[in-house]
Amino acid sequence: MTEGYRQKDYGQPVKRYCQTLDLKENPELIAKYKEAHSQSRAWPEIIEGIRSVGILEMELYILDNRMFMIVETPLDFDWDAAMAKLATLPRQSEWEDYVSLFQDCRPGSTSDQKWSMMERMFHLYDPK
Repeated sequence: MTEGYRQKDYGQPVKRYCQTLDLKENPELIAKYKEAHSQSRAWPEIIEGIRSVGILEMELYILDNRMFMIVETPLDFDWDAAMAKLATLPRQSEWEDYVSLFQDCRPGSTSDQKWSMMERMFHLYDPK
């Protein structure tokens, strides 16, 4: 993990959203949650839906039962409109119900209701 993760070059400036969510503290459930997000098990309709609302990249990171999500989008991306549209796409509510079995959240919640937006409190400020 100390090698870092290469970022895509989109040929345009992007903005980033960071969110967090807790999973249930159960190693078996966490393993199943990881498996559900693996390349071979991820639902194609969900990936297609994420891209169709304008998201360029979405990454999930995990430490114990704490999830961290990074979402990269074009500068003109409207988060609220995209999340409202995402919630209506085919199989999205089915996916949210399924993954809520592993997440520490209320059943029936949308993705936008489960994940908490994080506030950036530091970055390497540009020199003056």
